[in-house]
Amino acid sequence: MNIELLVQKIEKEIISYRRHFHMYPELSKKEFNTQKKIMEILDNYEIKYTKAATTGIVAVIGNPLLGKCIAIRADIDALPITEKNDVIYKSKNEGVMHACGHDAHTAMLLGTAIVLKEIESSLKGYIKLFFQPDEEVSAGAKRIVNEGYMENPHVDYILGLHVMPYLETGYIEIKHGKLNASTGGVRLRIYGRASHAAYPHTGIDAIVVSADIISSLQSIISRNISPLNQVVLTFGTIKGGVKSNVISDFVELKGTLRTTDNDVRNYVKKRITEVSTAIASSHNASVEVDFGEGYPALVNDDYLTDIIIETASKVIGKDKIKYKEFPSMGGEDFGFYQEKAQGAFFHLGCGSEKLGKHASTHTDIFDINEKCLAIGVKLHIHNVLFLLDE
Repeated sequence: MNIELLVQKIEKEIISYRRHFHMYPELSKKEFNTQKKIMEILDNYEIKYTKAATTGIVAVIGNPLLGKCIAIRADIDALPITEKNDVIYKSKNEGVMHACGHDAHTAMLLGTAIVLKEIESSLKGYIKLFFQPDEEVSAGAKRIVNEGYMENPHVDYILGLHVMPYLETGYIEIKHGKLNASTGGVRLRIYGRASHAAYPHTGIDAIVVSADIISSLQSIISRNISPLNQVVLTFGTIKGGVKSNVISDFVELKGTLRTTDNDVRNYVKKRITEVSTAIASSHNASVEVDFGEGYPALVNDDYLTDIIIETASKVIGKDKIKYKEFPSMGGEDFGFYQEKAQGAFFHLGCGSEKLGKHASTHTDIFDINEKCLAIGVKLHIHNVLFLLDE
């Protein structure tokens, strides 16, 4: 079979899919029309599927009684951003934009499905294709997992990718081990006692307490954690006080904690609680500390990473593979799948110096070089075939 020719045959079709999804983006948990379009395309090629996580889809190809089960994931949701690009496929949904490339991920997975369906009779195993909703907000990956789609049959390996505009089209970026940090919310409620600002000694100033806590918590990162570990603790909001001449009796802090190691994460959470409680007590105040559940760290399986590297060497050339030195502290819910199966994730170049397409993701001028779509499809297919034939 000639994968190159099969992909070349449908390249324009893949581009048309990407442009459709880009023109009609939908926010997390609202991807109903996106789901409908995906199902329409799968129906045209007689690819079996089922709805999942309300607005997502799990398609299947191959024989579940033969060989291994491989899954590939693409996220399908968009962002609440108004697009400024002047292109024929500009978003028609005001205030919503595929500013993170999920339209490209979806189109590539559809192209992959079409080619795999074409060669289905020769496949030595089973492939699940996850068109996953809600990556940007509430971990649609977790819902896919909880609904049982990593089982029956059990997924042995799961693969994923993300387009990256800082990489020229034709390149990929990959890393062994830790690729993305875990995420999670941090909320502190600080309780003092109100009084007139002219008589501060009669109150307990929650704003002063919160300032002391914020400053001291940063010392956890700089003095309690090895500099060789990656940890970020950021407070993005602080709310408190009712009037300029009233001592505030309450302050709420909200932030995010990101780490690449679960043991370090648990230790930092423990220290946040200890330090905050001690400081509040020293001011005769009190504090409540809560941690919100986020995404687990994305840690690439070494075996699968080596296979992606080997496959990419053949598809795009060894000189087009870049190795990421440090993990990203940004979140990626792909880690939920890795709790059930060996998984690996890589970055696909979608930028173009010539076309002026290097705007960062999550911006109102983000766009891709559409030549990356066929490359992504070929990599998906060759990775799957390698794993099924091993």
